[in-house]
This record gives sequence, C-alpha cells and structure tokens, in this order.
Amino acid sequence: MGKVISFVLISVGIFFAIAAVLIVSQRPDGSVDGESLGFQTGGPKPEAQLLEFTARDGATLGYRDIPGEGPLTVLLHGSGWHGAAYENLARMIATRSGRRVIVPDLRGHGPLASPRGDVDYIGQMEADLADLLAHIGAPSADFIGHSSGGGLVVRLAGGPHADILKRAVLIAPFLKHNAPTARDNSNWAEPQTRRIIGLSMLNTVGITAFNGLKVIEFNLPDEILASEQGQWATQAYSYRLNTGFAPRSDYKADIAALPDFLLIAGDADEAFRADQYEPVLSEASDRGQYRLLPGVGHLDILQNATAADEIATFLGSGD
Repeated sequence: MGKVISFVLISVGIFFAIAAVLIVSQRPDGSVDGESLGFQTGGPKPEAQLLEFTARDGATLGYRDIPGEGPLTVLLHGSGWHGAAYENLARMIATRSGRRVIVPDLRGHGPLASPRGDVDYIGQMEADLADLLAHIGAPSADFIGHSSGGGLVVRLAGGPHADILKRAVLIAPFLKHNAPTARDNSNWAEPQTRRIIGLSMLNTVGITAFNGLKVIEFNLPDEILASEQGQWATQAYSYRLNTGFAPRSDYKADIAALPDFLLIAGDADEAFRADQYEPVLSEASDRGQYRLLPGVGHLDILQNATAADEIATFLGSGD
C-alpha cells in the first residue's frame, strides 16, 4: 500500500513539475517575428455610435447598431481587432439584405476593454452574447463571424447558449491549431505553445488560477496601430480569452451542432488553408454551403462586394 501511495505522489509531482516547466519556459516578449496579414488600412473613423450594454457580471460592453427593417444579424470580429473595423462589411450586408446588423466589441476588445486581452473565465464571451441579445430584446439571431469570430460562432453552437443561434455565416473561421485548415507558416499570430499545453494540463485537474497568463501575441504593423482603428487593437490574449475565442478541443462536435450555415473564404487566404474547409466541415455536418472566392485574402474579404452579396443571399433565403 505504501508503495502505491508513493507511486501516486511521485506521479502527481511529476505531472505538476512538467506543467510548471512548460508554463515558465515560454513567455510573451512583446514581439512577433515574420510578416503580418495583408492589412491595407486601419480603416476610417466609424460612423455608427458606440452603444453600451451591461453584462450579467456588471461589466459595460460596447456594440454598434447598423439599422435595417429585416431580421437581426450579429457580426463578430476576429482576433486583435474590434467591431468598428467591421462596420463597412456590416453596412454592405445591411444594404443588400435589409437586415439590422449588430457589431459588438467582444469582451477584452475595443474602446471599452477593461482589462484588454482578458476575460474572467472561459466561455464568458458566449454569455456576453446572450446578454447582448437580451438587452436588445431578441431571443435569437443569425450570427456572422470572421476568423476567430467564426470560431466563436462554432463554439456557440456547441455550448450552453446555442439557443440564441439561428443560422451561421463563417468567414474564414479559425477552427483549431491542429485542424487541417491551420497553416504551419502563418506569422500573424505567435502562440506560446508550451505555456498553453502547461495551462491546459492544470485545467484538466481543475486548476484555473493561472488562466490570466498571456499565451498569444499578434503581429499588427506599426502603421495600423497608429491609425484610427488601431488605437483600439488588442495585441495579446490571456489563456482564458484565447481558449474561449475558439471551438472546443473536439471542434468537430461543435461543428456538428451548427444550424444551417454558409462557409465563405478567399482561396488566397494567408491565415488558413481555405481549400480544407469543405472537407473538414462536411465530414462533421451536412448543413453547410461553401463558397471560395478567387484571389481574395484573409482581410480582403471584409471589403469584398461579392462576399457581401453571397452573405446577403444566404441570409435572405431564410427570411
């Protein structure tokens, strides 16, 4: 019996020692090597007023409201950015579809971020979206998400607030670092992989006290950071924000939970392997439609009229 106890204690000690070494051996240094994504401009000053709502924990969060007489659509921004940078896309979709489009600043992002790049717990952004719809007075909405925002829509489908999601539009979504859609040579984001693994180990045994540690940094060019939109950019994420801004580890289970959806991406996407979207998602769900736009990159798609047309057509088909 004593040998068994000793073995267990030694095994537990080794587990925590490995986790600790992984966490402390890799830390963000404020720099990301390599080229960024194809940012063309930080974008003009937003026209829509920044509105506010109160989340269930009392936090004040922001959103912009693009008016329309049609059904409600919520547009989610990608990593490092914020809702104002997506206003042009929101207006193109609203104009083409007649829909009301809400563009929130996800917690930890945008002008009201406090703190920036962090949340209180994994899954809080999903709860915030439910609170936003409650504030607006809508029981559900169609959701559009770009990049990590698309990953959050997929996560929403498989989570406790799935009832607020009617249909989904996934614009070049992040699925998971180990999904076939991931690129090995994307220099836009620099995750601290060892630190993420160490924190994941601790989370498996219920230890979450270190989830506020930064685990990923983003390569935003200086000229973008100096722009009107760049002043609200977020350059690093904590473990809990980064984890909650993506599908769960079993991302195919989240995909399988999606309602009817449109997947749209450019075949020149620099962040993800766009040709792998349909094979990956169709394996888990038969509810998707797929569009690949020739010559369009990861950020180009946000200003692309054809993309807006495709999205408006999909949304209009269910009205």
